[in-house]
Amino acid sequence: MKFLAITLITDSRDPVTGALTPTRERFREVVAAAELAEELGFDGFGVGERHERPFLSSSPPVVLGHIAALTRRIRLFTAVTTLSLLDPVRAYEDYATLDHLSDGRLELMIGKGNGTAQRELFHVTPEDQWERNAEGYELFRRIWREDKVTAEPRFRPALAGAEVLPRPFQRNLRVWHGSATSRESVDLAARYGDPLFSANVTHPIGPYAELIRYYRERWEHYGHDPAHAVVGAGTAGYHAAPTSQQAVRAYRPAFARYLAFHEQQGLEPVFPTLEDFVERSSALIGSPQQVIEKVHRYHGEFGHTALHLQAEAGGLSTAEHRASLELFQSEIAPVLRREIPDPSFPDFQGARPCPASPSGSSTSSRSRPVPPPPRPSTTASTSPGGRRPSATPATGSPSTT
Repeated sequence: MKFLAITLITDSRDPVTGALTPTRERFREVVAAAELAEELGFDGFGVGERHERPFLSSSPPVVLGHIAALTRRIRLFTAVTTLSLLDPVRAYEDYATLDHLSDGRLELMIGKGNGTAQRELFHVTPEDQWERNAEGYELFRRIWREDKVTAEPRFRPALAGAEVLPRPFQRNLRVWHGSATSRESVDLAARYGDPLFSANVTHPIGPYAELIRYYRERWEHYGHDPAHAVVGAGTAGYHAAPTSQQAVRAYRPAFARYLAFHEQQGLEPVFPTLEDFVERSSALIGSPQQVIEKVHRYHGEFGHTALHLQAEAGGLSTAEHRASLELFQSEIAPVLRREIPDPSFPDFQGARPCPASPSGSSTSSRSRPVPPPPRPSTTASTSPGGRRPSATPATGSPSTT
């Protein structure tokens, strides 16, 4: 398994004083989080794209370009590039440039995006957003692979033998398709033989598992080998500590921010209490062994081999957040890397698009192992003597995640 740290760069307030953090300082915090992620051994760092409050992440290529200059190894992700809002020619120019500046460390996640304010800003409607996303990706993909492109898209001016520069560093860029609820995004990923990244942050596991099953069905429908499907999944939160009680206690301020955000947006929280959040959401909060077992349970439903964690403290102190990430890399990640292997992650080249009807044959040239079955869950309790901790959260109620 491989691990990404991501941020949506929310406009935030100081957890003690309540003062709004200056924008310049927020960007410095994001850059510091990326440097820490590389230092600790994360495989990738992702920056979201939003064009409305409370987010400051309207320009991922600029932020990632700065991070590229300060890092050497970590792969750079968008999470997600909202192609339904963007001119695919301009998006190509930005990301092809970033691809060179990062020495080929770029990977994209694409999606239609969400939010009424940003749709209005770009004059995109709920009725045409899916067509814009699909058309934008088709054109972006062609420009990336072809030296000159002729096309007559619906949502931007036609191209006649257009040469778009610079040509990319990576000829075969890996593009993930981010999806929270939409079958349209899932079908687009399956058609092109691209990996899927499930958001997996807002609801219990059920809707996300259903979408991933649909992805695998469509993958086969379009003629791809089932063993080549690649899935990633997000997490609603993360904090690990030596014991589950310590982890839950430390995470309470972060959960209070979760509730405050929902209140500000006029939304009813899906998980009204911290105990419910720990038990039923995708959040990984507990001892290292509890985190490992919860990832395995989700892997049993998803078959995923990539996982993202929140890159920033989000209500935890800086020291608590760093200690938690260090614990992840020292005690959690090595186990998951060993037990859920993903050997093709660094050099996956992607598959060519399939026709709209099944071809009956695989279009990928790389083989990929079928995800292993989930481990049986244990029920032993935590103790200072080193016995294996339970998969059940500190609340004492049975886990349903």
